[in-house]
Amino acid sequence: MAWSSEKMNLPSHTAENGNVSVDTGHTRLNELGYKQELKRDLSFNIVGQWAVTTSIDFSLAQMIQVIILLSTGGKNGGGYEASKYVVIGLHGGILLLHALINSLPISVLSFFGQLAAAWNLVGVMVLMILIPTVTTERASAKFVFTHFNTDNGDGIGNKAYIFVLGLLMSQYTLTGYDASAHMTEETKNADKNGPKGIISSIGISIIFGWGYLLGITFAVTNIPYLLSEDNDAGGYAIAEIFYLAFKNRYGSGVGGIVCLGVVAVAVFFCGMSSVTSNSRMAYAFSRDGAMPFSSLWHKVNKQEVPVNAVWFSAFISFCMALTYLGSEVAFQAMVSIATIGLYIAYAFPIFFRVTLARKSFIPGPFNLGSYGIIVGWISVLWVATISVLFSLPVAYPITSETLNYTPVAVCGLLVLTVSSWILSARHWFKGPITNINS
Repeated sequence: MAWSSEKMNLPSHTAENGNVSVDTGHTRLNELGYKQELKRDLSFNIVGQWAVTTSIDFSLAQMIQVIILLSTGGKNGGGYEASKYVVIGLHGGILLLHALINSLPISVLSFFGQLAAAWNLVGVMVLMILIPTVTTERASAKFVFTHFNTDNGDGIGNKAYIFVLGLLMSQYTLTGYDASAHMTEETKNADKNGPKGIISSIGISIIFGWGYLLGITFAVTNIPYLLSEDNDAGGYAIAEIFYLAFKNRYGSGVGGIVCLGVVAVAVFFCGMSSVTSNSRMAYAFSRDGAMPFSSLWHKVNKQEVPVNAVWFSAFISFCMALTYLGSEVAFQAMVSIATIGLYIAYAFPIFFRVTLARKSFIPGPFNLGSYGIIVGWISVLWVATISVLFSLPVAYPITSETLNYTPVAVCGLLVLTVSSWILSARHWFKGPITNINS
């Protein structure tokens, strides 16, 4: 993502000094001869963004808990196992740090973003080489590329079904690339750098993500044991892989714990960026008057940072995580919106672009030309397909504990969203507020 260190005003906001700034994004469009016609993302997007932050920071809290467990002897050595209340406390502390960092000036946040990119790049390269090198038992290429884990304890033995379920985590890792769009109002030459950020993020993820997965997978030989809650990491597979790799070779798993720490820092940076995206989404939505108490959330401080939106987003993410204390099933259903909910939000504008607006849509300076329609239809059909696949049961036999509640959560949110629009919002929501006359 190309963030400018230059001071750039956020559009149509009220600063602490009471002055109203001009929308620099609209100015750029005006210079290019375009008129701002895009509406803000559907509320599916903002709720999905909050769910993403919740899941990222919660996974980091769990990872920290596992690091502590292994550092104190592991599950089989009397190590400390944190309760769910401690995990929630860790989650809250992580969100607090992310909110504090995102309250800093954009130039400082840009530095953290660049540091995160460097950490991910170097960290992935080190781990993808180090882990398969250190491990004493390596899987064969046949095992890595052709083996399906039918002994998974979930009652699923069909290989095609296992493949389908495996797509869920892959899709989850490919969410959030719209962050470039949310940050365009603070990005230099956003009309070109925004789309480049989206495409490059996916390209880099494919290359380094694939390499990382290959390196880790070659270190896997006993999948059921890695998933067993009786291992030293308590069933946390990736931690057990790192831990065993070093323990089997050197007699100590300290190196594996350090490697897990590298991943934890990367996840921390990921959560930081997610809060950034959340806050800008909440800011833009409230600026257009589409959120309760909108006048409060779209204010910015003297450094042009929407601090209120930052802390509001962190608070909502923490509240979403609290469902874990009551029911892990309810928590999993809620965070499922992080994948399907976001993809539905992605698909709707694309669908309208390739149908209703096919002739009237005015492309920007960065576009796919005639291929845009083809890619658009592929995107819509893919989202429709995975929305069905990810609603299928993930374990058998189906009980109240194993039932996939994703359709309930997503359909419930869809009903609330559509009902809100039909009964109220369509009468007063006019889209983006502009300060530039055509």
